[in-house]
Amino acid sequence: MNLKTEITKIHYDKNAKGFFVSLLDFCSLFYGIGSGLKNFLYDKGILIPKKVNAYVISVGNITTGGVGKTPVVAQIAKYLLANGDRVAIISRGYGGKLSNKNINLISDGENIYYNAQEAGDEPYWLAKETGAVVITSKDRYKAGRYAVEKYGVTKIILDDGFQHRKLHRDLDIVLSDSEKGFGNEKLLPAGPMREGKEAFKRMDKLVVVSKNTDHTKAEKLTKILSKKLKKETVLCKTEPDIVYNIKTKEILPVQSEATALCAIGQPEQFFNFLKNYRLKKKVVFDDHHVYHENELPEGTIITTEKDAVKMLNFKRNDIFALKLKTETDVKTLLG
Repeated sequence: MNLKTEITKIHYDKNAKGFFVSLLDFCSLFYGIGSGLKNFLYDKGILIPKKVNAYVISVGNITTGGVGKTPVVAQIAKYLLANGDRVAIISRGYGGKLSNKNINLISDGENIYYNAQEAGDEPYWLAKETGAVVITSKDRYKAGRYAVEKYGVTKIILDDGFQHRKLHRDLDIVLSDSEKGFGNEKLLPAGPMREGKEAFKRMDKLVVVSKNTDHTKAEKLTKILSKKLKKETVLCKTEPDIVYNIKTKEILPVQSEATALCAIGQPEQFFNFLKNYRLKKKVVFDDHHVYHENELPEGTIITTEKDAVKMLNFKRNDIFALKLKTETDVKTLLG
């Protein structure tokens, strides 16, 4: 198990102790100073976000990855497209081979110009799933201007944009995991928090993501957070749907024997969704891992749709993906 995996375990263990934990705590002081200073400058109007000629929606989170942001972005994009908007999704393109110093057009809404290895797994999946214009760039403002001027975009969705304050947004949506919450509630790198909880004052809407077949706990948490934060809070229900072959689209029967494999922020939730299958092995890679066919175990494999897009060109025909059902009241969320 590598260092990144060990640090992630510490992030969600409030009782973790030792020299390494103390070292991470020390490093968090400097992270907090940097993050706090940036937010202070924007909050006081010393730094001014730039505007583009489109309605900008940021979908992000206060903790590190694995909250379930990408399916929510897809739902919002499809809702807006269905209502006649011209939509662009702008992502930083983390994990892709393309340089995010450039403005990379992943999809113009009809054609997809790069594969998952080049674009990054999430931008590629969003392009494939939504039919929106998808762009990756570190400079969200320039990417936003490009989307408006080149494609007449009326709505822009910033994928993972809460901490990116250089671009003005009209709606700030923040996601929270109903099971993991805020982990040990420490700032990076000692904990999963990208900002302190005071950042909730900056958001407009909160989405509680429930990755479970029983949503009772999440429903209660949604009501509690709504009252506590005095922000409109919406529940997002995420459940397993089908497991299908990524090439033939054949459905894998429940109780089939398989190896579960993924490279996502919170792998245990993915494994829990596969409780109706006989898992002989669970394999975890680092988030956004770039796969090589020879490193995959033999036999039937079940992975996530995010991972599966990086395996489409593999020769083998025994790779299956878990499709999730995501249910969010998008109308209320955007209203």
